[in-house]
Amino acid sequence: MVKKLMPFLSKYTLFAILCPLTVIIEVILEIRIPFLMAKIVDVGIPSKDIAYVLKIGGLMVLMAFVALIFGALSSKFAAQASMGFGSEIRKALFDKVQKFSFANLDKFSTASLVTRLTTDVNNTQNSFMMIIRILVRAPVMMVGASIMALSINRTLVSVFFVAIPFLAVVLMIVGAIAFPRFKNMLRKYDNINSTVQENLIAIRTVKAFVRSKYEKLKFKKANDDLTAASIGAEKVLICTMPLMQLTIYGCIIAILWFGGNMVIAGQLLTGQLISFINYVTQILISLMMISFVFVSMVLSHASVSRIVQVLDEPADLTDDNAREDAKVVDGSVVFENVSFKYSPEAKSNTLENISFSINSGEAVGIVGGTGSAKTTLVQLIPRLYDATEGRVLVDGRDVRKYKMKELRDAVAMVLQKNTLFSGTIKDNLKWGNQNATDEEIVEACKIAQAHNFIMGFPNGYDTVLGQGGVNLSGGQKQRLCIARALLKKPKILILDDSTSAVDTATELKIRNALKEYGSGITVIIIAQRISSVSDADKIIVLDDGKINGIGTHEELLATNQIYKDTYNSQLKGVTA
Repeated sequence: MVKKLMPFLSKYTLFAILCPLTVIIEVILEIRIPFLMAKIVDVGIPSKDIAYVLKIGGLMVLMAFVALIFGALSSKFAAQASMGFGSEIRKALFDKVQKFSFANLDKFSTASLVTRLTTDVNNTQNSFMMIIRILVRAPVMMVGASIMALSINRTLVSVFFVAIPFLAVVLMIVGAIAFPRFKNMLRKYDNINSTVQENLIAIRTVKAFVRSKYEKLKFKKANDDLTAASIGAEKVLICTMPLMQLTIYGCIIAILWFGGNMVIAGQLLTGQLISFINYVTQILISLMMISFVFVSMVLSHASVSRIVQVLDEPADLTDDNAREDAKVVDGSVVFENVSFKYSPEAKSNTLENISFSINSGEAVGIVGGTGSAKTTLVQLIPRLYDATEGRVLVDGRDVRKYKMKELRDAVAMVLQKNTLFSGTIKDNLKWGNQNATDEEIVEACKIAQAHNFIMGFPNGYDTVLGQGGVNLSGGQKQRLCIARALLKKPKILILDDSTSAVDTATELKIRNALKEYGSGITVIIIAQRISSVSDADKIIVLDDGKINGIGTHEELLATNQIYKDTYNSQLKGVTA
């Protein structure tokens, strides 16, 4: 996992190197200060040599000041290296998600990806900061202080050689137990993020159905689960601090006892004992810092594993088999014995043995009951998924032979869920074509019957939309999405039940305008209303992922029972 993340440090390698170097210089200076202090106590004070005391004291002040400067530099370099490291990981994760197919995204919840991009990356970069700073400082200080302590008295140093192995074993045991608990805690973070996200997106529905109490209880459960998981993880680690303190106090008591006896016996000078206690303190502080870093690394290990899981997820859809010169010239579509299922483990196919052809410029309707896989069928055309069996051809060429950008630039899709983004109406429309002129934008909106309601806003096309277009009706959002798709000037236009929230009169105007505008454009319309597809060149009837019939409106009324039943039920609804 470490190797997987190391390339993200390349831009900040200099800072990652300078940080440990400045830390080492800071520690060396700090280690020398107790040694100089012993000189003052054992040499300067007994001989009443004020000049010597001032000289050594001034040297101590100078070393402390220089150590402070290098400490500040190490903090700066550590922050630059770690924050840059986290930034690169975050960008890599986001870039990876952009390459995911719908099948890849189905493996990770939105909330989980948000947690990995935020909490997990923060944990990782914080741990990296500790590694290049504290995990350098602590061992260097411990080794340096131990060497200085050895130079003063070898007998007293033996106290540490008993304590350190004991602590190492305890920390390894604690880490092995804590890691899976921290991983579970992060999954609970995913759950709580999912709960909050869902509530905020659907807040109007929650208020409309007076479900605030239910949502509060739902959040309380997710929050309580996170609290319990956090406590479960942390309580394994709380024993480390008491053990550290027990070791520290035990060492100090032992050193004071044995050292005091040595001073009384004349085997050790008072200044040396004071200096030795300072070195003991430095060693024990180093042990506490190592323990603190250890706790952080246990948590970050869980976060790193989740980050690497996303980075290692192989993209289902690639351009490996694409040809550089493959271009979509017309909008013909052919399905050859296509079958599809969302997961290799699925027992049955979602689509089964689908075969049909659409000529360039034709208008084709697709109808069928809920769950008949209408949306799944059209998602295979721009390669949002790949067929499990068979081939999908566009312009006579397998869609896998096109670069995905080339293919998707030629296919415009208006999905069932109308997604708009924060920003102005014009900004949203330019998703279809960033270089679209105002005239082209107005033309597309007139075809989609959106121009009039847009001009009804005080700021017209510069009207700012709330997140998801919450200040628009469902029909208005659908019409903006159609206009956005038209601005792509596609070869194939797919309308996935995209006029369901529009009244029939407005829908008829949109269909008539599309006929005039879209000569040469292949239009595929998924609809629940028969009236939406009745004038199509051909209509495909789907039933449980299989083609039940293909023909014109009149042909299907005469030969297809499902189509006839749907038509009659809707006709009765109108006449009633």
